[in-house]
Amino acid sequence: MNRLSVTIIAWNEEERLRACLESVAWADEIIVVDAESSDKTVQVARELTDKIWVRPWPGFTAQKNFALDQATGSWVLALDADERITPELGERIRGIVRADGPADGYSIPRKNMFWGAWVRHGGLYPDCQLRLFRRAAGRFVDSAVHESVRVQGRVETLGEPMLHHSYRGLEDFVGRSNRYSTLAAHQIVARGGRAGLAELVLRPLGRFFSMYVLRAGFLDGWRGLVLAVLYANYVFLRTAKAWEARRGEGPP
Repeated sequence: MNRLSVTIIAWNEEERLRACLESVAWADEIIVVDAESSDKTVQVARELTDKIWVRPWPGFTAQKNFALDQATGSWVLALDADERITPELGERIRGIVRADGPADGYSIPRKNMFWGAWVRHGGLYPDCQLRLFRRAAGRFVDSAVHESVRVQGRVETLGEPMLHHSYRGLEDFVGRSNRYSTLAAHQIVARGGRAGLAELVLRPLGRFFSMYVLRAGFLDGWRGLVLAVLYANYVFLRTAKAWEARRGEGPP
């Protein structure tokens, strides 16, 4: 029979990891790779699985591929600690694994949650992510930010969504934006991308207009407005850091 391995990478996720693990308790194998957390992440993981590795943080792609290398199932479901598999999605995944396909990989839509509610607009749904795939056919590809799976074979998209409790609040969003914008700025510089005055002004405005107006973020009320502003600020930080690095006046 085909077996399913769930892989999860984590760092200081004691608040959210338990719900993630409980949502996939039916899997044949659950693998957690911890990046030397300073909280109780490892203790929480040990309550639900005995397959835990603790190692220094090498980057998103390397950490997820390490977790993938520890899997023994013929199918893999790769999750982040802030994601949840609903019962309906779990049943669909089990059916795919039992039938061994027919596709080699499956993208899963995500319901992004912010301040306790599902954000339906602004381009944040369906936010499909390729997470279920044959272990022999998939691998995470290198990228400093927003790593993804590359599958050799046919990929289909499921209709059942998973839940994504990404940001704990404004402080968490701002902190992540600061870290991720530094990584993204490094990519811009490395690839020879533009980061001038026009980009500093137009790109953040473009992101806000796209999210809030073109993609109807205003229909999500004050959540839609706050998120459009936050994402526009992220784009500004990313561009400004690349501009700073090109002038030789700061990181990355």
